[in-house]
Amino acid sequence: MRTALTELVGVRHPVVQTGMGWVAGPRLVSATANAGALGILASATMTVGELRAAVREVRSRTDAPFGVNLRADAGDAGERVRVVIEEGVRVASFALAPSRELITRLKDAGVVVIPSIGARRHAEKVAAWGADAVLVQGGEGGGHTGDVATSVLLPQVVDAVGIPVIAAGGFRDGRGLVAALAFGACGVAMGTRFLLTSDSTVPDAVKQRYLAASVKDITVTTKVDGLPHRMLRTDLVDALERSGRPAALLRAVRHTAAFRKRSGMRWAELIRDGLAMKHGKELSWSQLLLAANTPMMLRAAMVEGRPDLGVMASGQIAGLIEDLPSCAELVDRIMAEAYETLARLPGPPDHTGGSGHTDGSGHTGLSRPSGPSGPPGPPGPRPPHG
Repeated sequence: MRTALTELVGVRHPVVQTGMGWVAGPRLVSATANAGALGILASATMTVGELRAAVREVRSRTDAPFGVNLRADAGDAGERVRVVIEEGVRVASFALAPSRELITRLKDAGVVVIPSIGARRHAEKVAAWGADAVLVQGGEGGGHTGDVATSVLLPQVVDAVGIPVIAAGGFRDGRGLVAALAFGACGVAMGTRFLLTSDSTVPDAVKQRYLAASVKDITVTTKVDGLPHRMLRTDLVDALERSGRPAALLRAVRHTAAFRKRSGMRWAELIRDGLAMKHGKELSWSQLLLAANTPMMLRAAMVEGRPDLGVMASGQIAGLIEDLPSCAELVDRIMAEAYETLARLPGPPDHTGGSGHTDGSGHTGLSRPSGPSGPPGPPGPRPPHG
């Protein structure tokens, strides 16, 4: 299925695995890439040296294109960009809007730049600065999120910018891919769905917590770091919701010290990064202190397997996920479902007022492209940005 996304980054399928901290490491990213989708390596929880080593490990596992997610407001963002360029990474994605200078530097080196955005005005800004595409996350998505649903935000952005738009927030299958294409997107990005695969390094006990969750077990709280954060509701989250300000700030100080020790950063560097975050997000000083909670509380669950001590970022879609396929099985399933969904849609009317079907079977005539996935046939319809 050829879209603007597959042509832009050179993958076989218009599917993206997002850069989830502590989750999107070399094993998951390379498995995604080998499945024909775009894997994104999460670098915010890595040192610069760890990032370079992780990129090389992915490269040793796959010849397919992949990307790295970067924090535009990090004090060492320039060093990380240098790693991406020197190691020949195909895509640089950003959780916050990168500066015009970073975009230009990456594009001059042949790197595709895809910022993640949560508002139309942010998409317009990075498009004007030269971004190659944007990833639009609606409120259904996991982690830090907004309150506008994907079905409302996505068409706004598609209509506002003239670059490819990737849809995120609430996707897990081929039906969602077709819906995103109908809205004008060129593909879908998924975090929770790739977290819940056999290739994910998240501990099995934690994965089972996700699989057991219903849609109502997923909530948004500001008690972790002062910003809206979608996650699984647990006893710990309930306790955080009840905790007062002094307890929250004490916990934040403890987590800040732990993160500094693990990352090897000096206090001056932490303060510098914090000031950059404060400027970019207009945080209060208490929110800035709370921000250190996020990486350490996610690590407790996603790495150490202790959901009693950490939090589990989650999209609402977790309430509908019931299995742990490999990345290859997942991507193959999504594409098969997409073609089946397209085939079930009514065809355009013919000149006599009929449905356009010629075989009486209800089939629209769409089929899989040539190759391992199926027999030769025309590709699916190309949406406005794909």
